[in-house]
Amino acid sequence: MARAELSITRRQLLKSGLAAGAGGAVGAGALGGAPASAATAGDPWYRTGEIRTTYNVCDMCPWHCGIVVHTVDGEIRKIDGNPNDPKARGQLCPRGQGGISFMNDPDRLQAPMVRTGERGEGKFQEVSWDEALDLIAQGLNQIKERSGPESVAVFGHNAGDWWWADHFAQAWGTPNAAKPSSALCISASEEAAELTFGFPIGGYEPVDWDELQCVTLIGTHIGEDARNTKMQDLANLHGRGGTIITVDPRFSSAATKADHWLPIKPGTDTALLLAWMHVIIEEEAYNADFIEKWTTGFDRLVEHVADKTPEWAAEITDLPAEQIRETALEMAANAPQALIVPGRHVAWYGTDTQRMRAVYLINVLMGSYGCEGCLHFNTAPYIDDYSLPPYQVEGSAGGCAAEPDEDDDGPLGDLPEGPTGKARADGVQESFLQGPTALQELIEPMITGDPYPIEGLICYGTNLFHSVPMVERTKEAVQNLELFVAIDVLPMEHIAYADVVLPEATYLERHDDLYALAHKTPYIALREPAVSPMYDTRPGWWIAKALGERVGLEQYFPWDGIEDYLNTRLRSIGSDLDDLRARGGIIVQEGKPFFEDFDGESPFLTDSGKVELYSSVLEETGHDPLPEYEPPDEAPEGYFRLLYGRHPVHTFAKTQNTPALSKRYPENELWLNASQAADLGLSDGQRVMLENQDGVTDGPIKLKVTERIRPDSVYMVHGFGHRSDGLSRAGGQGASDNRLQSSYTLDPISGSAGLRNNFVRIASEA
Repeated sequence: MARAELSITRRQLLKSGLAAGAGGAVGAGALGGAPASAATAGDPWYRTGEIRTTYNVCDMCPWHCGIVVHTVDGEIRKIDGNPNDPKARGQLCPRGQGGISFMNDPDRLQAPMVRTGERGEGKFQEVSWDEALDLIAQGLNQIKERSGPESVAVFGHNAGDWWWADHFAQAWGTPNAAKPSSALCISASEEAAELTFGFPIGGYEPVDWDELQCVTLIGTHIGEDARNTKMQDLANLHGRGGTIITVDPRFSSAATKADHWLPIKPGTDTALLLAWMHVIIEEEAYNADFIEKWTTGFDRLVEHVADKTPEWAAEITDLPAEQIRETALEMAANAPQALIVPGRHVAWYGTDTQRMRAVYLINVLMGSYGCEGCLHFNTAPYIDDYSLPPYQVEGSAGGCAAEPDEDDDGPLGDLPEGPTGKARADGVQESFLQGPTALQELIEPMITGDPYPIEGLICYGTNLFHSVPMVERTKEAVQNLELFVAIDVLPMEHIAYADVVLPEATYLERHDDLYALAHKTPYIALREPAVSPMYDTRPGWWIAKALGERVGLEQYFPWDGIEDYLNTRLRSIGSDLDDLRARGGIIVQEGKPFFEDFDGESPFLTDSGKVELYSSVLEETGHDPLPEYEPPDEAPEGYFRLLYGRHPVHTFAKTQNTPALSKRYPENELWLNASQAADLGLSDGQRVMLENQDGVTDGPIKLKVTERIRPDSVYMVHGFGHRSDGLSRAGGQGASDNRLQSSYTLDPISGSAGLRNNFVRIASEA
């Protein structure tokens, strides 16, 4: 899509008196707020000294809301949602308020360290930054000289990962860079969108909630996976009487607000989606004008779903045929202000690209794209990259990403050669979204050396043993590495296996690249430090530059400092850091969200210029051109399907040790259907051990006996069961779903890892 024209509205910096008044109204009671020890006895904290306001982007979850940070005498006292930010809208979730506590966690890594014991023992010696970086540079260059740059892999997660999994990796010359946010979350959704619309949807789901009348959530746990904006939007929809349809094996928080709850048999969602298409077409409830103008392949879709009746789906999904028919017509009756939200974590069963194609096809049948109350078109903000030489990786262009976030909204160019970093044999590229590699598929070459060895790993902010399935395989892989570098804030379990540990400053203590988000109203946000880094920690950008200069990549890090880099980019839109601060840390541009903004031209980037219901690309590469239902693996006798999800105060495995958040949810629970608990002689609150289908055990975990889950499944919150001695609050709390995921099913189209084909049996705690 064409770049949006810049629309600038100047905002004045808050006057100090107004800022003081706002801070005083809130007080120091935020989660993790620093104690008022500096205050004179009897005086409120805001009278002790100068109040300073800085602007940032929250890094406590991938939603990355804009925030305003208030410090007093160099101590952070309050974090607020930035009212200028289109995501935050002046509000924050509990995790965002916990950012101060995360920064002040006494268990933080405090200085660079070099391993002195065996891998996994956790024995280290503190060294200077120069010593640590020189050692890493020596190791990297030795690997490069002996085996080539591609024998180094780079993993990245969190908002600063652009410096590593994108910029450093491509400058170094390795195609083997990956992020868990792709292969383990959104690549199937983005690949499906690319095949259907010609472009990815993007990690920020483009839903025009303000005019939406009916929303369908399939495995999307709004309220539990606490995305700030989406919680606001769902609450507003519920408040104005909109219809909510929730499809979930569990009576989730979203299901408690739903008009229709469909407790589907896990893994059968595609059958339900095909039956919904059948009903909408059979009842002629589709948007004929939209189909005629903007789609190809409708006749083939009609033929494809002709026998996919509600009765057919009922036998598969365990849902009443009448409920399937009723909910399909409910959606159609509200169309086009009705849609199925794509969701973010969509890697479930290894058939996920086709399931997401089915989701998009239903939205298209209802004409729910490109108008108010539908899916809108995201526009990337206009801002120039920093001018750099071409990258070392073949086919990669120089220059910096417009969005240094885990949700890159542009496809790659030609893919370089590598063990998984290449065009796949069947012609379908590996996940175009995050790079040419799938993270879980890079583990095997570290063990086998096939098709060539990966001997070095730089791991930035990626919790290996809580992100990558088959934990024991991952441990074997890192044991084989010649060089393992870990960059992180906390001593997660994988840190004990690293050769060199580099402690990063938290997001409240550092600059990062500009956060440039493709959005209905595209915008650019600032991350700047509110306080100096604690201990002997450094920002990720500084570490990347310092290491890059030591390994001969000076031309890729030519800026004098981060402010020079940021000002260079901002000058391309007539701005600079002072101007961005004066605007309240956000520059909002004009987008092109609706068809009317394209002056009759097609916004779709497929070869046909239309939505491709029938995918000739999939057909040509040996895949089903229309979604087919493929049954999931069935549970062995005596086992339950293991489902997992999120909790409102925790993000992945990152926040379980954060003091303020740990207090509110210190351990996860295992949801078990009450009838099954009775049959097994188990009771609510009892602690049990879990064993999966491959004999892997974990626990103990506390039981939550409930009627709110199907009898064939159990459920736990992801991210618990830490085994690091360095985590004083999270260590040993609950069980790890990732440790019990000793197998996965690879999606043949997107390369995403389906993790829900793992099963567990339950035993009383020994």
